[in-house]
Amino acid sequence: MPAQVVATLPRAWLLPIALVAFVLVAPPAHMAAQQVSSSQIQNPSSLMQILPVRGNIYVLQGAGANITVSIGRDGVLMVDSGLASMGEQVLAAIRRLQNQIDLRDKPPGWGAETRSSVASRNIETPAKPIRYIINTHVHADHVGANELLRRSGMTFTGGNVAGNISDAGEGAAIMAHEAVLNRMTSTAGGATPAPADAQPTDTYYTDTMKLSHFFNGEGVQLIHQPAAHTDGDTLVWFRGSDVIAAGDLFSTTTYPVIDVKQGGSINGVVEGLNRILRYCIAEFRTEGGTLVIPGHGRLSDSADVAYYRDMVTILRDRVSAMVAKGLTLAQVKAAKPTADYEPRYGATSGPWTTDQFIEAAYVSLGGGKAAAPKPAPGRSK
Repeated sequence: MPAQVVATLPRAWLLPIALVAFVLVAPPAHMAAQQVSSSQIQNPSSLMQILPVRGNIYVLQGAGANITVSIGRDGVLMVDSGLASMGEQVLAAIRRLQNQIDLRDKPPGWGAETRSSVASRNIETPAKPIRYIINTHVHADHVGANELLRRSGMTFTGGNVAGNISDAGEGAAIMAHEAVLNRMTSTAGGATPAPADAQPTDTYYTDTMKLSHFFNGEGVQLIHQPAAHTDGDTLVWFRGSDVIAAGDLFSTTTYPVIDVKQGGSINGVVEGLNRILRYCIAEFRTEGGTLVIPGHGRLSDSADVAYYRDMVTILRDRVSAMVAKGLTLAQVKAAKPTADYEPRYGATSGPWTTDQFIEAAYVSLGGGKAAAPKPAPGRSK
C-alpha cells in the first residue's frame, strides 16, 4: 500500500491491515517446524545440546557419550571427548560456550578518576583454550575425539619454560588412569594402537589423583574405580561445584555396560555406585545436593544413583544365586532375572541388550567355569 494512502487512513484501520499482512506473509506453523528441522539436519552442530549444570560446569549431549565441561577464565577442562565423527561439533559447541562466558563476564574497569579506563574499553579478554581432557575409560564414544580436541588446546607451562608454546605441538593434556594408556597402546590380538596424539599424556596409578591447583575456581579430583565398567574407570569430582562426572559407571538409559574383556565386573560396578553415594550429600531427603552426570542419560542426584545401585545389586544377587546352583547361561537367561526391570532398562536390540548384560554378569560372577574335581575319599581305617 503506498505510503501516502496509509497516511490518510484512520488509525483504527491500521492494526487489522497489519494482521492481514502478517497472515499472508508468515508461513504456516507446520512449514516453520519443517524449516527448523531441515536446518538442524543441514547443520549437525545444532543437534548438540548444551546443558548448564552448576557454576562453571556444563554438559554437552549428542556426541556419543555425555561430555562434562568446566569452562571459565582458566580455560576449558573436558571429561571425555565423544565420538571421533563428532569432534568438530564438540569444538564448535565449546567455542560457542566460550563466547557466551566472555560476553557475560566483563573484565573489571577502574573506578577512580585518577585511573584511566581507556585501555579496557570495548576489549574482551580472548577465550582461554582447552587445557585438560580427562578420559573416564577407553571406549571410543569417550575417547574418539581426543586427537582433534587435544590439538585444538594448549598445555600449561611450568619450570623454566616461558612464553606461549602453542606452536610446539603439545596441545592440551590428556589425563587418565594408566590402564587406559595400556589399552590404547596394546597390540594384543592384532589390535591397532591409538594415534600418539590421542593417547593420555598424564596417567596415575594410585587410588586418587588431584590437579595440583584450582581450575576455574575449584579443586578437581580423579578417583579410580577398579574392575567395574572396565579396569580403568575414573570418576571426576568437581569439589567446589559438587558435581561428579561418573562416566559409564552410571547410566540412566540401560543396564550397566560391563566390558568383561577389558577387566569389568558387576561387583565392581556395585562398588563404584556405592562409592559415588559416599561422596554425595543430598540437599533434602536424598533430593538435590550433589549432582551426578552419567555417561549416558539425564542429569541425576544421589536418589537416582541409589535407585540404580539397588537395581544392579538385586540383579547381581539373583544371577549370583543361579551361578551358585550351577545353572548354565541359557538357563539363567530363560529364568528372566531382569523381568521386573525390563520396561525401564531392557532392550532386545541396539548396542547393549538385556541378554548381553545377563551374560556379562554371569561371566563376571564365575558362571560357566568347570567345577573343581572333588578329592577322592580317603581310605577308611
